[in-house]
Amino acid sequence: MATVVVVGTQWGDEGKGKIVDLLTGHADLIVRFQGGNNAGHTLVVDGQKYIFHLIPSGILYENKKCAIGNGVVLDPSVLIEELDELASKGMAVSPDRFKISFNTHLIMPYHKALDHAREAAKSEGKKIGTTGRGIGPCYEDKIVRNGIKVGDLLDP
Repeated sequence: MATVVVVGTQWGDEGKGKIVDLLTGHADLIVRFQGGNNAGHTLVVDGQKYIFHLIPSGILYENKKCAIGNGVVLDPSVLIEELDELASKGMAVSPDRFKISFNTHLIMPYHKALDHAREAAKSEGKKIGTTGRGIGPCYEDKIVRNGIKVGDLLDP
């Protein structure tokens, strides 16, 4: 299969995950290239419900490789929850099938605290309706090259 990129033209839930899932059967590598865990993608496979916020849904296909690219801002606790949920359903995710870019920025607790504090400080009508998950502040750190990346923890 040639390279296929699914890009949304809106700011939210528009069915990108469903399109990716339909195309996954024809792909060798499924990559989440940007975004955070503020949105989810739900699949039901053989009666089992799977909800993904970070891990590409292609992980449900045995012979597919998945990756999280450096455009993603990754909350380690959410990633661990997703991996644990998959394991509880009998699906062990091995490092040969799932990769994370060393340049992926990590959402830290201070990003979430800053997100909440900024929103709380705004008056009604000025609030942006943040999810409070630290995604915006983490992207700020990424842009100014001040954030903590996966590779910083693995190869200090």
